[in-house]
Amino acid sequence: MKRILLTAVTLALVLPSQAFAHATLEKTAPGFRERLPSSPQKIVLRFDQYVQQLPGSVHLYSSTGSVGVERVVIKGRDLTAWLPRLPKGAYTVRWHAMSGDGHVVSGVFTFGVRARAPAPTEAFGASGPTTSEHLVRWLYFLGLALLVGGLGFRLLVLRRPLPARAEKRFYALTGIGALMTLNVGIAAFILRAEDALQLPFGRLLYGDLSPIARSRFGTAFIVMTLGFALVTAFLFLAWLTDRAVLLWPAFLLGLVFAAGLSLSGHSAADAGSSWKSELADWAHLSAACLWIGGLVQLVVVVWPLMPEARRVAFLAFSRVATVCVGVLLLAGIYLSILRLPQLNDLWTTGYGRVLLVKIGLVSLALAWGGLHKLVAVPAVARGGESALPRLRGSLLGESMVGMAVLLAAAVLVDAKPPVQPAPPPPAASSVPR
Repeated sequence: MKRILLTAVTLALVLPSQAFAHATLEKTAPGFRERLPSSPQKIVLRFDQYVQQLPGSVHLYSSTGSVGVERVVIKGRDLTAWLPRLPKGAYTVRWHAMSGDGHVVSGVFTFGVRARAPAPTEAFGASGPTTSEHLVRWLYFLGLALLVGGLGFRLLVLRRPLPARAEKRFYALTGIGALMTLNVGIAAFILRAEDALQLPFGRLLYGDLSPIARSRFGTAFIVMTLGFALVTAFLFLAWLTDRAVLLWPAFLLGLVFAAGLSLSGHSAADAGSSWKSELADWAHLSAACLWIGGLVQLVVVVWPLMPEARRVAFLAFSRVATVCVGVLLLAGIYLSILRLPQLNDLWTTGYGRVLLVKIGLVSLALAWGGLHKLVAVPAVARGGESALPRLRGSLLGESMVGMAVLLAAAVLVDAKPPVQPAPPPPAASSVPR
């Protein structure tokens, strides 16, 4: 079986893929997210091949609605739209043209006139995160927990060779997590690009994604996808060669590349963000993954397949989980104070209400874990083997609550924190001149 999979991977890397010859946007004027000192006279789109103009090839929008272009002409590889005088503000350009191969290529970019231009994912017409995006991000978090948390449990808690069946199930769970992280991450990027470009999926295949790829979100997506492909390769090699030592680079790289979410989210982009908020966000996410992924491994691998190791694994995981919960609480409190400038933002803003739901779920999980720590751990430490069989259901319940916490976190990540109040003007000096 392993030889067949190795052959399949080799063939996938060797066989060439077919390239499509549709037109590609090479350059725009104004440039992507360029801030201009005055109103531009025209918008110029330059392609790598000749294109055909379509009705409404260029649409311009301000923050309040459509801005009519005076005329659109095509000359050679340039598509040019002449503009009226534009007042100060942010503008979104949506364009489409017929490529030489008959496909309609489309795209979006933004610029500002004496103002900051928004990211393409926040361009005019983009509806913002949808229910589908919330669900996809939740699945992404679950994949991270299964992968990074599973590896952490194997290396930090189960420091011993596993029976064949338990080893097989461990690799199955972490492999599922790796595939979810890669594929769900791609789905998240497609959904965000589809919303930004305002295109159906069929036309999105020929859309210009370069402005989105250049954004903070797009850069993080590319780096994380390549990074977790490397993590998956180490995991695959560890399974293929039966060398558990290869799990260490997979685990450490997984923790490193998980930081991409922190470097592209609220903790990096919003007002008041700094390296401290980015570090706290990464620690918060990593601790949650280790805690929830470890619970899943304990319930699905150790309890049914390693009865002789239940006591040792439960006590060792209890120590790891205590550290994870402490980090989770400290980082969460710091980020909540940072993102909610006023206490009443908790119940008067959408972000605050979602945070309240998450706090409630975390409190339930903490109470559940505290019961294990105060009651089950002392009983098991004293050699109370009779309590072990009954613990599986309780651990499963705690892991389910942890997954619900990840769902609330997925919605919270896509929500917009309340605007930070402007600092008060400096007091006038009372010293006479």
